[in-house]
Amino acid sequence: MFFKGIKDKFKQKSGRKLLKQMVTMPPPVTRESKGIRSLGCIVDLDKFEKSELFFQFQDEFSLQPNAVKIIGYKRFYDKNSPYATPVFSDKDLGWNGEIENSYALEFLGREYDLLVNYYDEDSLLLNLMSAKTKARLKVGFKEVGPTYNDLMLDTPLKDFQLFKKELKKYLGIFKEI
Repeated sequence: MFFKGIKDKFKQKSGRKLLKQMVTMPPPVTRESKGIRSLGCIVDLDKFEKSELFFQFQDEFSLQPNAVKIIGYKRFYDKNSPYATPVFSDKDLGWNGEIENSYALEFLGREYDLLVNYYDEDSLLLNLMSAKTKARLKVGFKEVGPTYNDLMLDTPLKDFQLFKKELKKYLGIFKEI
């Protein structure tokens, strides 16, 4: 038990080190054209459980049926329990900041026009997922800051409708939709 605690501490330290490097050199994105055709969402399911609401973006932005991908984060979760949304947790942090979760790796394997970081606290694993995701535009909350988001909205986490309305307004201003 003692060694597991030390091992976890070293994993956290190596993850923070990688995150610091990734912030200075984000992953390259090949999508350069304007417009939203694919959307990824990283959701903190401990604070916001209604992840199915993100599928409303399909209608809002006139996206294809499979254009919205959602992955949820829970601090602790039971791998045998069924979740409607693919989930990753702190247990999935490996050495050197690697994420050892098949759902997370599938999510990271895609490129997105828009990434929605739907969390409002500074968490190592959430920030790692955001930094590793290849997206042309990243949107999140002001509490997380400009390190991981290109556009920061000042709305409450629980008020999804206001977030959606503000996001649509700013994407219109940027001529993305």
